[in-house]
Amino acid sequence: MSQLIDFVIVSVVLVSIGVYGLVVKRNAIRMLFSIEIIINAANLNLVAFSRSLPNVQGQVFALFSIAIAAAEVAVGLGLIIIAYRLYKEIDVAEFKSMRG
Repeated sequence: MSQLIDFVIVSVVLVSIGVYGLVVKRNAIRMLFSIEIIINAANLNLVAFSRSLPNVQGQVFALFSIAIAAAEVAVGLGLIIIAYRLYKEIDVAEFKSMRG
């Protein structure tokens, strides 16, 4: 049980780092990295709880989550490249014409 708590503590630290990166940094690439850190924290929780319980459903779900995160990064990076071509910067606060 102590090993599970260690994994959960590491996951909480990763989520905290990710949320800090989302709140403080306004660079689009840094925000994308922060989202990935949060997703990896969720995957760590899935694998840790799946390992402590006698099933592999959490590990399979983590594998699908990794695949979805890779697709999300590809789409996000594409959007960042298009925004850089239009605005010549990737500061999220400067994208005024993208507001609805």
